[in-house]
Amino acid sequence: MGKPTGFMEISRRTVPYRAPNVRIMDFDEIYNSPDIVRLQTQGARCMDCGVPFCQSHTGCPIDNLIPEWNDLVYNGRWKDALDRLHKTNNFPEFTGRACPAPCEGACVLGITNPPVTIKNIENAIIDRGWAEGWIVPQIAKHKTGKSVAIVGSGPAGLAAAQQLARAGHRVHVYERADRIGGLLMYGIPNMKLEKDLVQKRIDQMKAEGVRFRTNINVGVDFTIDALRVDHDAVILAIGSTRPRDLPVPGRNLKGVHFAMDFLTANTKSLLDSNLEDGQYINAKDKNVIVIGGGDTGTDCIGTSIRHGCKSVVNFELLDKPPAERADNNPWPEWPRIFRVDYGHAEAEATFGEDPRTYAVLTKEFIGNTKGRITGVKTIEIEWDVPADGSRPTFKEIEGTEKVWEADLVLLSMGFVGPEKTIASQLGLEEDARGNIKAEHGSFKTSLEGVYAAGDCRRGQSLVVWGINEGRGVARAVDLDLMGKTELTAPDSA
Repeated sequence: MGKPTGFMEISRRTVPYRAPNVRIMDFDEIYNSPDIVRLQTQGARCMDCGVPFCQSHTGCPIDNLIPEWNDLVYNGRWKDALDRLHKTNNFPEFTGRACPAPCEGACVLGITNPPVTIKNIENAIIDRGWAEGWIVPQIAKHKTGKSVAIVGSGPAGLAAAQQLARAGHRVHVYERADRIGGLLMYGIPNMKLEKDLVQKRIDQMKAEGVRFRTNINVGVDFTIDALRVDHDAVILAIGSTRPRDLPVPGRNLKGVHFAMDFLTANTKSLLDSNLEDGQYINAKDKNVIVIGGGDTGTDCIGTSIRHGCKSVVNFELLDKPPAERADNNPWPEWPRIFRVDYGHAEAEATFGEDPRTYAVLTKEFIGNTKGRITGVKTIEIEWDVPADGSRPTFKEIEGTEKVWEADLVLLSMGFVGPEKTIASQLGLEEDARGNIKAEHGSFKTSLEGVYAAGDCRRGQSLVVWGINEGRGVARAVDLDLMGKTELTAPDSA
C-alpha cells in the first residue's frame, strides 16, 4: 500500500465523460482521456483493507486483483499493473467500459465514503497497455493435438477460446453474424465500446491460433452433430437472446421493435457505411418511447438522441430507486440506488429533463389506419413490498390512464433464455428457467463432450460474468481432455 492515509486525505474524483451536448453529435466513445496523475492519486485511496470485498464474489466475479494494481498504479508501475490485471481478466477494455462495477459497490471504503474509482483505473491500465505496445499474442509453446469448437463469440466464447488456445488446443469459433464479438460487437453501442478495441483482441487471438468462422448459424446451416464429429469437445456460448415480449393489444403495429434489433442494426450500418446505407431503424424526428430500463434501455436512449429524435421517454415498471441504500440493501450488496447514466444525461441536456417515468404499466399500443404506431396507453401503478421479503405485487391506480404520443417504441425488458435450436437438436436438459443445464465448475451438459457457458447457462448477465464462465469452462475442458490443467478460473459461481 503506497499511501496508508490516502483514503483519509483524498476525495473521490472520477474521469468525466465528454460533455453531453458534444458527444451526442457522433458515435465516438463517450470517455475522456484521463489525467494520469489524478488516477495515480485515486489509486492511493485504496485502503489496504483486511478483506478486500472488491475482489470477492460480492464484488468482482473474476476475482480481479484490484488492491494490487491500484497500488502499482499509484507507484507508477503501469506495466506490472497490466500484468496483474491480465492475470484474471482476458479483456479489461470490455469490463472497464461495459461493466457497472460491482467492485465499487463492494469497496470497503464505500461503507463510510465514496468508493475507490476502480473502473477508471482499470480502463486506464488497459488503454496504456495498448498504447505502449505491451499487449502481444501469447502463443502456446506446445500443441496438444486436441480440437475444441466454440459456438458463439460473445464474452464467454472469446474468453474460453483465448484460454484454450494458450493451453495448446486447436480452437474454432463459430459465429452466425458477419463479425466476431457477439454482444460486444453488436449489442453494446460504439459510443460505449469502440469496435476497434474488439477487433484488436480478435487479431491477437488469431495470432494465438484461434480460427474464427463468421456467417455460420450452427443448428441451421449445419447440425451441431457435425461439430461433435470434428472436435474433441464442443462449448455452447450462444447467449440469452430470446427477448422478453410485451403481449398487449397493438403489439404487431409497425414501429414497435425489440431494443436489440434497433441497436444491432444501428451498429452494423455504422460499421458498414457510417449509417449512409440506411439499413437501420431510424429515430430521426420521431417521438421515441423506450419500455424497460437497464443498460440496454439507456443505450436505446443514447442512440435515438444521436439519430435526432423529436423526444424520448423511458418507462420503468418499478418505483424510482432511493438516493441512498435502503435498509434491505446493505453493503457489500450491489447498491440499488438512483443513478444517472450517460443516456439519461444526454436526454436531459437535449430535452431539459430526465427521460424516465417510474411505476407505469403499458396497457395498449395505439395505431392509425395504416397499421403504424401513434401512441402508447399506460396506467400508473402502486407497489406493495412485503416486509417479510416475499414477492412484491402491484395494483393499478384508477384514473391515471394516459396516452403518450409515439412514432417508435423500443422494448427493452431483458431476455428469457437461449434460443432452442441447438438444445433441441441435441436433446439437452434445461433448468427451471429454460437455460441449458450445466453445473458451474464442470460446465458439462447432459451430453458427453458438450459444455455450456455464459448467458445460455446462467441466464442474462454482465460481460464480467461471461468472462468468468468462459475462463471456467476452458479450465474444465482442458482438465477433461488432458487429465490436468494449468488454467485458472474464478471461484465465483
